[in-house]
Amino acid sequence: MIQLTDRAALHIKALSASDSTQGLRLFIEKGGCAGSSYGMRIAHAEPSDETLEKNGARLFVAADSASLLSECLLDYEEELTHTGFKIVNPKAKQTCGCGTSFEA
Repeated sequence: MIQLTDRAALHIKALSASDSTQGLRLFIEKGGCAGSSYGMRIAHAEPSDETLEKNGARLFVAADSASLLSECLLDYEEELTHTGFKIVNPKAKQTCGCGTSFEA
């Protein structure tokens, strides 16, 4: 299962505060410069999603993406040039400069 940092959990909890049954849904879709890209949105879980709860935050991983995300780390960064969720994927053979696209 994917690992979730405390910082990422804090931001997921804040984003889904209006509905405690929602969380961050994470999935992989075809596209991007390297072949696959990460997708995420605040949503309810799909019936087949894997669910991870940490510090009151919920992360839903799409079943068809779980194998590619199983060893990943989801973090949240606040940097001068980038603020947002960051996925560190040890299974990625190649990543795009934008950081949202990869080749498995």
